[in-house]
Amino acid sequence: METKKWEAMLTAVELGSFTRAAARLGVTQSGLTHMMKALERETGLSLLLRDRYGVRPTAAGEQLLPAVRDLLQAAGRLEGQIAAQSGQRRENIRVAAYSSICMHWLPTIIQQFRWAWPDVSVDIRMGSVAEIFRWLQEGKVDLSFASRQDQGRYDWVPLWDDPLLAILPPDWPLGGAERFPVSAFSGREFLMPSLGFDLDILEVFETQNVRPDIRSNTAVEDAAILSMVEHGLGVSVLSQLVLQGRRDNVLALPLDPPACRRIGIAVPSLEEAPGHVRRFIEYSQRIVGALHGAPDSSPQQ
Repeated sequence: METKKWEAMLTAVELGSFTRAAARLGVTQSGLTHMMKALERETGLSLLLRDRYGVRPTAAGEQLLPAVRDLLQAAGRLEGQIAAQSGQRRENIRVAAYSSICMHWLPTIIQQFRWAWPDVSVDIRMGSVAEIFRWLQEGKVDLSFASRQDQGRYDWVPLWDDPLLAILPPDWPLGGAERFPVSAFSGREFLMPSLGFDLDILEVFETQNVRPDIRSNTAVEDAAILSMVEHGLGVSVLSQLVLQGRRDNVLALPLDPPACRRIGIAVPSLEEAPGHVRRFIEYSQRIVGALHGAPDSSPQQ
């Protein structure tokens, strides 16, 4: 079974937007729409609903999602085995990561790794939490830099606890406070970042039983979030790593109680990983530890 259309459907569901899904897949929005219409004709089912809130699966589409994920995972394993037989993967590492990790960690990690292992190439795919773990499950990447999630089975190598910070307009009355109570988000207009933060932020709100006014049609990139907060359009939460090196005119305060996203490396099986993949993980641990001071880095399952 041809998998490209199913991958497009799953991407649209996970991102909640045809525009973002088309950009992620490298196709035009009209091309993606054409693929989805063709898929619905082939299956004889209505699979997706589109409205002003975005894209979501129909009841039939929702029931098919587990099988779609299984299909894509099997296709990824097949591609990996074919590549391994032909020798294409012997000296290549496929890495998935958030944009902030691609910007602040991976250049140094890859540079130093190449000095020691110049014959090993490193390919990078940038994506959201859902995409990164899906690519790992489908065998499309060898390892993923991400915040830890309770989904799928993988070995875990912790790297750093990235503090979450409240992002406030520059004229916000602090009253001498050095931290921002999580409870103070209740009822306030909240700008939800995209590409990975929503799950980590929602976990904080759920733990503290806090209910901000999250606009369901607002999920934008980090730079846009900062600009919107600066202009008084709402408040948000970003991490210390995302803000590293930026000079935006906003206030950034640690949360009270403190919260973080636990960043590490997910790998299907550390024991079964090729030697060059394990060496890359070791370099990553060492470099991130030197940059930030890392937690206990013993692999977990």
